[in-house]
Amino acid sequence: MSIEFFITSIVVILLPGTGVLYTVAIGLGRGFRASIAAAIGCTAGIIPAALASIIGLAAIFHTSALAFQIVKYLGVLYMLYMAWNILRDVGALDVKQDRKPISLMRITINGALINFLNPKLSLFFLAFLPQFVEIGNANAPAQMFTLAGIFMVLTFIVFVGYGGCASLAHDYVINRPSVLKWLKRSFATTFAFLGVRLALSDR
Repeated sequence: MSIEFFITSIVVILLPGTGVLYTVAIGLGRGFRASIAAAIGCTAGIIPAALASIIGLAAIFHTSALAFQIVKYLGVLYMLYMAWNILRDVGALDVKQDRKPISLMRITINGALINFLNPKLSLFFLAFLPQFVEIGNANAPAQMFTLAGIFMVLTFIVFVGYGGCASLAHDYVINRPSVLKWLKRSFATTFAFLGVRLALSDR
């Protein structure tokens, strides 16, 4: 695993997507233990998208350099779109406390479904994994499986951190909309920067 892959993965995982929002909402409303269940579910929900994308990428690697570049630039466009979408969606991080009875198993299942039913995950793997695998590498599929596994481990760790912080910062976050606004702008800027960086890269 390269340091570039590690840093990029951490930044992307930190972005406020649906999985993050779900884990934060659970942490805010139900505490740290429940947020761990949410993190487990969201991480497990990544598996189908990772498998589907890697199978497709394996075929692309055996097609042509042109196909590879097309996938790369589709990924760049997607990242720029997400940066714009984060900025315009003013209510994306408007999480609220919820005290309705619900089991940890149900929290886990709901988290898995959120990512399993999110088609953007497949596009994410299609966009990012090729950036960290050498073109023409005979072991590219195995390398992509390894990278996907590392990404999932990092996802779980970061999501647990999000849930833990949310459970401790309920009053501070809920009562300060300006904090959420600042976070959204920071994430959007980082996402746009990564998109431009990938567009200018040689691989």
